[in-house]
Amino acid sequence: MTNTAITKKCGLTEIIVFLIALLTGSACSICSKVMMDMYGIGYSGEVEKFSKPIFQTFGMFVGMTFGILMHYVVLTCRIPFPGYEQYNTKTNDNDNDKRDPTEKDSLLGNNKQQSNDTTKIPLSMYFLLAIPSVFDLGATALCMLGLRYLDVSVYQLLRGSGLIFVAVLKDKFLKDKLYKFQWFGVFGNLLAVSLIGLTAVMTSTSKYDDNSDVVWGISLVLLGSFVQSLQYVFEEKVMTMDIPAPPLLLIGMEGVWGALFCLTIVYPIAYFLPGDDYNGSYEHFGNTMAMIRNTPSIQLMFGVYFVAIFSYNLFAVLVTYLLNSIWHAILDNFRPITIWLVDLFICYNVDSNFGEEWTNPYSWFQLMGMAVLLYGTAVYNAPHPGSIWLQGEWYSFGLNYKEDYEEIQETLCTDNAADDDDHDDDDNIVW
Repeated sequence: MTNTAITKKCGLTEIIVFLIALLTGSACSICSKVMMDMYGIGYSGEVEKFSKPIFQTFGMFVGMTFGILMHYVVLTCRIPFPGYEQYNTKTNDNDNDKRDPTEKDSLLGNNKQQSNDTTKIPLSMYFLLAIPSVFDLGATALCMLGLRYLDVSVYQLLRGSGLIFVAVLKDKFLKDKLYKFQWFGVFGNLLAVSLIGLTAVMTSTSKYDDNSDVVWGISLVLLGSFVQSLQYVFEEKVMTMDIPAPPLLLIGMEGVWGALFCLTIVYPIAYFLPGDDYNGSYEHFGNTMAMIRNTPSIQLMFGVYFVAIFSYNLFAVLVTYLLNSIWHAILDNFRPITIWLVDLFICYNVDSNFGEEWTNPYSWFQLMGMAVLLYGTAVYNAPHPGSIWLQGEWYSFGLNYKEDYEEIQETLCTDNAADDDDHDDDDNIVW
C-alpha cells in the first residue's frame, strides 16, 4: 500500500511553510469578508455596498501572475527554491566545463545533452496548467458567492470538507490508498463540517431575513470545496510527473489563465445576468473600478488582500509540493481557528460592525465542531508528531488500529534504509 502522506516527512521547513500559509490564508478570508461589508461611491454617485465576489476572484488571479516573474528570477539567478532542484542542475555542468576535457567527457557527452534536454519545461506544460486555473476559478467563485450569506468562520469551517473530497479523489484516481485510521479521521472531519453547517442554519433565523439564503450559502461553499479538491489533486499530479511543473510556474500560469478567463468569459456573463449592480447587472466591472477609485479605504483593503492572496497561494502550493494535497486540505481546516479568534477580537475590540459576535448557545456548538475537526485531523496525521493513535484507549471509541501503525513503521524503516544505501552508493562513485 503506497501512501505519500506517511512517507513524506514533516520537518522544520515544512512546519514554517505550513504556518506562513495558515497566517496568510486567514488574512485572505478576513480581508475578503471585510471588503464585502464595506461601502463606496460608484457610477451612480450614491453609496453602495462593495459586494464584488467576481472582482475578488479576478484580483486573486492577477496577484498570482507575479509567480511567473519569480519563476524566471529563480531560473535565471539559479536561486535554491523548493521544486527547482532538477531545473538548476546545469550549474554543475558549467562547473565541469571549466576543467580540461577528458576521454570520459566525450563518452558521456550524449548522456549529458540528454540530461539537459529533460530539464527543459515543455510548451505543453503552459497550456496544461490552464486546467487547475479552471478549477480554481470555479471553486473561488462558488465560495465567494456562498460567503455572502455566511459568517467567515462558518464559511472557513465548511471549507474543511475539502479534506473529505481530496481523500476520496486520491484514493480513486491517484491510487494513493488510505489506511483505516485515516478514513476514520476523514469521517471526523465530515462530522465536524455537518455540525458547523447545522449551527449556521440555527443561527440564521436571528441574523438573516431568509433562512434559505444560509442553506444556499452552505450548498455553494460545499460545491466550491469539491471543485477545489479537484484542483489540489491535479496540482499534486503535475508536480510529481516525470517532468514536473515548478511551483512558481504553477502559481503564475494559474494566475494568467484565470485572469484571462475572468475577463473574457466570467465578466461578460456577469454583465448580462440580471442583478443589483449598476445598470441591472449581476456585477459591473466599470462600477467596481469606480468604487475603488473613489474610496481610499477599499483601495487600502484591496492592497492588503492582493499581497495576502499571492503569499497564501505561494505557500499553499509549497505545502502540496513538500507534503501532499491532503495536507493542503488540512491547511484549510486549521484556518478557521485563526479566523474565528481574529473575528471575535475585531468585533469586541476594534469595530462591532465587523467581525463576529459570540452567540449562546450556537457558538458553543461551533466550538465543539472545531474540536471534532482538530481531533479528526490529528487522527489522520498519525504516526507523525502531535498526532493521535487509536489503540483501544478511551478516546479511541473502542477502535484499535495497531496493525496499521506497525505496517507504517515497517514501511518507514525500509524507506530510510533505502535512502541510506543510495547515499552510500553516491559516496562510492569515483569520477
